[in-house]
Amino acid sequence: MTSSPRPRPHKRRIPAVVAALVTAAALSASAPAVAKDGPPAGSDTGAADGKPTIVLVHGAFVDASSWNAVVGRLQSDGYRVMAPANPLRGLHADSAYIASVLRSVHGPIVMVGQSYGGAVITEAAAGNPNVKALVYVSAFMPDKGEVLGQLAAKFPGSELNPALVRVPFKNADGSMGTDLYISPDKFRAVAAEDLPQAATSVAAAAQRPISATAFTDKVTAAAWRTIPSWAAVATNDKAIAPDLERFQAKRAGSRTVEIDSSHSVMISHPDAITDLIRDAARAQSPKPALAETGLTTYGHVGAGAVGVMLIAGAGLMVISRKRSTRTQ
Repeated sequence: MTSSPRPRPHKRRIPAVVAALVTAAALSASAPAVAKDGPPAGSDTGAADGKPTIVLVHGAFVDASSWNAVVGRLQSDGYRVMAPANPLRGLHADSAYIASVLRSVHGPIVMVGQSYGGAVITEAAAGNPNVKALVYVSAFMPDKGEVLGQLAAKFPGSELNPALVRVPFKNADGSMGTDLYISPDKFRAVAAEDLPQAATSVAAAAQRPISATAFTDKVTAAAWRTIPSWAAVATNDKAIAPDLERFQAKRAGSRTVEIDSSHSVMISHPDAITDLIRDAARAQSPKPALAETGLTTYGHVGAGAVGVMLIAGAGLMVISRKRSTRTQ
């Protein structure tokens, strides 16, 4: 994998073991997720020059601005980038919406999902022949028939569940639901410990809630079983257990990198995440076997671009504070 312009990554071969828990994203005080002069959905830009369209799907508690630092880097490379809104109303509803966005895109697609967004792309990409690669960033990566809440409990290491605030709401049909937020006083420690306090305080105050049904819906399809995948493990993740991320990546045979980061890795290490997406976009070979999977380790990098405000992630049913130890 191409190294990030800042730290020089140290490469090593080790068994990848990935998977996922909950969500995260970021807030930015500046540019929108997709530049206003970018091509509209459905245009042929990107397909004509052979480059895929990169579709970035955010996680819970935030909006598409969580991808701002990565979007700018990919656009500088000449990629067409889309960062659609993830509704956060339940896994099936969210996946159906993102799948409809994909149908507006001409030519090859690389899908990227962060945290809960990883579960969304897993369903949304299934059956779409234009999706050529999947990239998971500190993300859920469920298999068909799994439930995210149960998957999150497979490994210790997350501190998210005790930090969640549950708020009841009424649906249009009169039925009741539950929204999940991260308690503002725990937001930074759980989801963005390596980002500035001022930025995380703003992000905590501006959270978008996620419906609790996202973690009880049963996954109906696993696109990574037929589409090549790449994965980034955040080794200091306290929202999603790093060992869960490793487990899922191993199960899918993903090409994997490990990054010394909090759950908000695309904000604190945008160069490393952009490099991973570039690798997926350039790859033409079939899905790699696990034996071919190189694991790159990235050291700490300071928060991405000026004005980038951060994010966080969400998850369920992981109560243990035990920090996972990465297999060397």
